[in-house]
Amino acid sequence: MTFTRTDVGFSSAGERCAGWLYRPEVDDNASGPVPIVVLGHGLGAVKEMRLDAFAERFVAAGYAALVFDYRHFGGSEGTPRQLLDIGRQRADWHAAIAYARGLDGIDPDRVALFGTSFGGGHVLAVAAQDPRVAAVISQCPFTSGLASALTLGVGPSIRVTALGLRDAVAHLARRSRVMVPLAGRPGEAALMNAHDALGGYLGIVPDGDDDFANAVAATIGLQIPMQRPGKYAADIEVPVLFGVCESDTVAPMGPTLRFAAKAPKGVIKRYPVGHFDIYVGEPFEIAVADYVQFLREALPV
Repeated sequence: MTFTRTDVGFSSAGERCAGWLYRPEVDDNASGPVPIVVLGHGLGAVKEMRLDAFAERFVAAGYAALVFDYRHFGGSEGTPRQLLDIGRQRADWHAAIAYARGLDGIDPDRVALFGTSFGGGHVLAVAAQDPRVAAVISQCPFTSGLASALTLGVGPSIRVTALGLRDAVAHLARRSRVMVPLAGRPGEAALMNAHDALGGYLGIVPDGDDDFANAVAATIGLQIPMQRPGKYAADIEVPVLFGVCESDTVAPMGPTLRFAAKAPKGVIKRYPVGHFDIYVGEPFEIAVADYVQFLREALPV
């Protein structure tokens, strides 16, 4: 199916979030508005980092799709840059959903969410808060902050905490923020430092994207261990697909499986790959086919 992609923007707390709107080109005999999938990324990532690949598969199956950047990242507004604030990002999700529901030709009661990695945790919280959401796909989701923090190792965790405290002081003193790398090598002070983190993360950054920054304001390092977005799975009454990577070194599989088992209409798909493998190649093809089938069953076009 052919489609169109348009650059769009919507307001979240008075600031513009940049996005792409995909629409399937339907024939004149098509009846009624179409469902839409809203897609958001993970830890410090932007829409160019393979969200377009997922959106294109959804729109090829007859769904509209809205891909967006969080405030402070990518094409969206927000200062300081590279500020990862969990509350703000979830507010951006709610703003994206409201924007999607107001679009011409879109069925406002058939909005699905696709979140990956850190965004995979966000969509669980957002769907629990908005019972009008019709379906959820949570890919390699961040569900337990403590489990993810433990993957860093003791020394790197201490150094990330120190950077977070310095950043908190800098914020209070209105000085330039202290940054922490998103991805680093094993043993380095970074939010992800498993053996496959740096290569996997940078591997989904498009060639020639000179604007991408592998760093965020370090206070998020103080918040992550206390987060448990997986707990919201039990409160979601609509179908939820959990795409779980069995060799995930960033968002360990164990907590996700335990949370997913509590979702009233949860579906678990397990893939024998690492956290970043699912974005490309054969693992991507297998997973996205499962996601399309899930959407067809939950929200028939």
